[in-house]
Amino acid sequence: MTIGFIGLGVMGEPMCRNLLGRASEPVVVHDLRPDVVDRLAGEGAIAAGSVAEVVSQAEITLLSMPGGPELEEVVAGPDGALAVLTEGQLLVDHTTAPLDLTRALAARCGELGADYCDAPIARTRQAAADGTLSIMVGGSRAAFERAQPVLSLMATDITHCGGVGSGQVTKLLNNMILFQNVRAIAEAHAIASGLVEVHGDDLSLDVSTVFDVIAGASGGSFALANHGMKAILPDEFPTEAFSTVYALKDLGYALDLAAEVGVDAVGARTVGELLEATALAGFDHEYFPVLRRLL
Repeated sequence: MTIGFIGLGVMGEPMCRNLLGRASEPVVVHDLRPDVVDRLAGEGAIAAGSVAEVVSQAEITLLSMPGGPELEEVVAGPDGALAVLTEGQLLVDHTTAPLDLTRALAARCGELGADYCDAPIARTRQAAADGTLSIMVGGSRAAFERAQPVLSLMATDITHCGGVGSGQVTKLLNNMILFQNVRAIAEAHAIASGLVEVHGDDLSLDVSTVFDVIAGASGGSFALANHGMKAILPDEFPTEAFSTVYALKDLGYALDLAAEVGVDAVGARTVGELLEATALAGFDHEYFPVLRRLL
């Protein structure tokens, strides 16, 4: 069996690197950036010049795109996967994408006798490098069982969430909650820092101690341990990470789901307004907890 991987971005490259190090099967790769393809080819990947070249060689092809438009082009565009996809092949999509698009692409694959799983990922770039991602999968039970051995090379938590699209719903709601958590952490940081400035030595408050205590108390969370401690507290927001633009994209998809079922997601809308202001302030490509700077 040959494994294909298309989309070697912030998460895709380290994910693919784990496949190269752990899979016994050959891995054929493609990305619009030749330097990334060359880098992985130097580690054992087979370089391909197009999407069609990957899909035509691979029984299972993994996709990791920035968002819905890129995913649609790679799968359904003139030179996309559907142009060469044949019966028995499997596409596994790690993109965080709209529910309607996911279901439409899966249906078109089904018309060709191929399978499709939506398999968006959660956790950090470091987790992608370590192979400790969480992957939430939507698709038939048979397709999930076929994909699982490959996914296990990149993740420690792999969950079959239900039919096609259920992985996307789970991921979008996960991120909607995460963004609100990060805003709450940023607000706590702003308040504590402000009190230090106002009261100085009289209060003798250490913001890092505040965060340490909260981390071990009822306010502790994944968001605090990672986004709070590693980004907000040291004020470090790299560009090679999950950016403000990406966060806005995912939150927009989640708000579309809320609108579909008539839920007024006030908390999500509020953090969306802060993310939009963050992007307009020039922090569009920085790690999204940079929203702290606007508080």
